[in-house]
Amino acid sequence: MSTPGTPVIGVLALQGDVREHLIALAAADAVARPVRRPEELAEVDGLVVPGGESTTISKLAHLFGLMEPLRERVRAGMPVYGTCAGLIMLAEKILDPRSGQETIGGIDMIVRRNAFGRQNESFESAVAVDGIDGDPVEGVFIRAPWVESVGAEVEVLAEHEGHIVAVRQGNALATSFHPELTGDHRVHALFVDMVRTAQ
Repeated sequence: MSTPGTPVIGVLALQGDVREHLIALAAADAVARPVRRPEELAEVDGLVVPGGESTTISKLAHLFGLMEPLRERVRAGMPVYGTCAGLIMLAEKILDPRSGQETIGGIDMIVRRNAFGRQNESFESAVAVDGIDGDPVEGVFIRAPWVESVGAEVEVLAEHEGHIVAVRQGNALATSFHPELTGDHRVHALFVDMVRTAQ
């Protein structure tokens, strides 16, 4: 664990745009490192679960012996941030999950996979996110999920065309979109602040 001030934040490096998250976290004043093994998970103060393919991430997490340690750390209050497939991984329930697909959990929400359409229907849109000052965040939506419904403890931070695309519950944050692809590090800075507060 790090000393208070500069949190050590891992990026789950099983699949997805790991490098972009490492760069965004470093720009937001965190020490960022990839996490592939349980012993690496034990050394971080917070974790980003990146985009990719949620079914593949689920299978690889089991293969690398990470699924149970991830669930335990999240249950114990480790700050965690999921983008796109990472949002799916933090859901308590998935509508029409693939066979054998499991989640880490942590946010009391039901999500719909690929809700905004296939790869060729990817788009960018300005998203006003509660807790982030200034201009709206540029949201990159790639085969993005949306949040179908949330429990009473979940704070909705952003919507796009009536669909929930950013949520927070306690130390868990999730977005349907990819802020790491835009060069705007404000969402990562918000998460770094969450980690700092939790230390």
